[in-house]
Amino acid sequence: MTSDLKFTKGKQVTGVARSRMGSKLKKMYERGSSIRALAELTGRSYGFIHRLLLESGVQLRPRGGRPFTRSPRRSAERVARRIGVR
Repeated sequence: MTSDLKFTKGKQVTGVARSRMGSKLKKMYERGSSIRALAELTGRSYGFIHRLLLESGVQLRPRGGRPFTRSPRRSAERVARRIGVR
């Protein structure tokens, strides 16, 4: 699974670890994962993931996600496996 994205609850994520986590979450979000799915995957709050994505320079999708003109979104874990995050 994505052990490098898991941190002890309440532990601050700073410095290099925060940058790495932000870049991995950015890739997953841009490939279709929702903020809620990423929060569940990492064990962090929705607000933390939202802030981290903004810090990473992500342009957030509008509320309601992307339109259903494409195939359904992949789960966060499936996207993580696809991009090789462990």
